[in-house]
Amino acid sequence: MKADFKMSQPPATPFFPGATSLTQSSQSLSAIREKSAWQIAPNLFVSFTYAWAGISYAFATQRNFRIHTVMTVTALSVGLFLQVNAVGMAIVALTCALVMVLELLNTALESVVDLTVGQSYHELAKIAKDCAAGAVMISALAALLVASFIILPPLFAMVFQF
Repeated sequence: MKADFKMSQPPATPFFPGATSLTQSSQSLSAIREKSAWQIAPNLFVSFTYAWAGISYAFATQRNFRIHTVMTVTALSVGLFLQVNAVGMAIVALTCALVMVLELLNTALESVVDLTVGQSYHELAKIAKDCAAGAVMISALAALLVASFIILPPLFAMVFQF
């Protein structure tokens, strides 16, 4: 089954009462958007509010996102404590951020898949969710390796110096 979704103005139906043609209606575009389920942020502050809502949702509902957050804070704190150089810290921060971004995308994909298939089982839904989770796992392992290569040498030097 192929899904072909286009982000266009929805047809005028009982579900979208404000979605009539602009030429047939005296409603402004902003009035239609206000009634639409697909809200467009009117300004940059609201855009950031929506983004923060997504991050907050992931933190509140996704155990793995909380784990990645704790591991990121830990890696950055240890790196700062060990006075890792700026390039090393930037690499650790970017790899940790990649893991968290992929976890957010995984959460979004899982939500969309659940919305699409509902309570039923579909093999393609399982594949989509498993592949997204696999992407997060690969990035997390890569971040662990990168952090190990950058943080372990100064840590060992400090521990074995005493």
